[in-house]
Amino acid sequence: MGKRLFVGNLPFSATEDQLRGLFGQHGEVTSVEIVKDRLTERSRGFGFVEMATEEAAAAAIAGLNQHQLDTRPLTVNTALERSEGGARRSRDRSGRSSGFRSGNRW
Repeated sequence: MGKRLFVGNLPFSATEDQLRGLFGQHGEVTSVEIVKDRLTERSRGFGFVEMATEEAAAAAIAGLNQHQLDTRPLTVNTALERSEGGARRSRDRSGRSSGFRSGNRW
């Protein structure tokens, strides 16, 4: 099974093909996604790359973390797993919930 990587600090001009080529130098890439704003379709400056093997993912992290892409140092690390349902809640220091849930419209 592949390994999903988080890629941060992307230049807004970066393309999925550009990332596929860059990460492909370290192993087989199975998917690339640059996250875009829903309204403007502009890049949000981060994305995800899935590598075919754990070894390829480790090589990509070692080789590309802090790599300069259009004068911006990339942040490359293992992506966190998504939580079920997509709901998020944050707590303040006293442990009280903020009540924030993703997907709500105010």
